[in-house]
Amino acid sequence: MTDTASDPRVIVGRLSGSFGVRGEVRLKSFCADPAAIADYTPLTTDTGLTFAQIVLTGQIKGGFTARIDGVVTKEDADDLTNVDLYALRSALPATDDDEYYYADLEGLTVLDTGGVTLGKVVRVVDHGAGDLLDIAVPGQSETILLPFTQAVVPTVDLATGRIVADPPDGLFPTA
Repeated sequence: MTDTASDPRVIVGRLSGSFGVRGEVRLKSFCADPAAIADYTPLTTDTGLTFAQIVLTGQIKGGFTARIDGVVTKEDADDLTNVDLYALRSALPATDDDEYYYADLEGLTVLDTGGVTLGKVVRVVDHGAGDLLDIAVPGQSETILLPFTQAVVPTVDLATGRIVADPPDGLFPTA
């Protein structure tokens, strides 16, 4: 089994239940090349299911129809409604400069431009208007959402596990 701490999982798609009555599923891909999702197998779910093979069988509005190993009936496919699919980070293609997988950013320490630690990235969220870093701040129960833009986050250094941020005034508590 692969160590997910050193090789994190990255969400690559979502199953949306059955398509027809012969065990095909509806599949939405989150990949830059949507059809490439079938190349990143094995894919896993939060419940521990593993799919070693995915065959795209057609295209539908918002995604694909597919056959997945182990899913043979409409009921099997219906049981997979709203199930996220994950690939190991190592199975995905390399990113360009200034491009990051969310999994690469999670857990990084966030510093301000003066070197003061602001917190750690707990997740990256995208509500449609752009990515936000969800930052856990030491001593606070609530997290802070930091816009993930070049102006606010000028430096991401994956090698050292650090992000340098220049947050808007008042966003983070002062000591």
